[in-house]
Amino acid sequence: MAKAVFKMRLRKGDTVIVRSGRFKGRSGKIIATHPSLQAVTVEGLNVVKRHLKPMQGRPQAGEIVLTKPLPISKVAIIDPRSKKASRIGYSFDKAGQKQRVYKASGKEIKS
Repeated sequence: MAKAVFKMRLRKGDTVIVRSGRFKGRSGKIIATHPSLQAVTVEGLNVVKRHLKPMQGRPQAGEIVLTKPLPISKVAIIDPRSKKASRIGYSFDKAGQKQRVYKASGKEIKS
């Protein structure tokens, strides 16, 4: 049975803060989203080192640095005015276009 894929409210380029876990309180910019995993990759957070054996056809061997994804339940978008975490909601502008807004302030999210 396949896992349901939900629409993610966070997008590439959003600045987020980590709400819980090992990186609590740290912030960074989203560099990749993973909807099937319900996770986002945040620049400079959850960086791990992996050791690879040299193999035929592998261009790089030795130690490589990877940025692993974080679950979206652990991160929240930062409202630039208040510098605090906020949830994301949706509203419609005068032209009828759907737009993302900060729940805390009601301001539109510029992306």
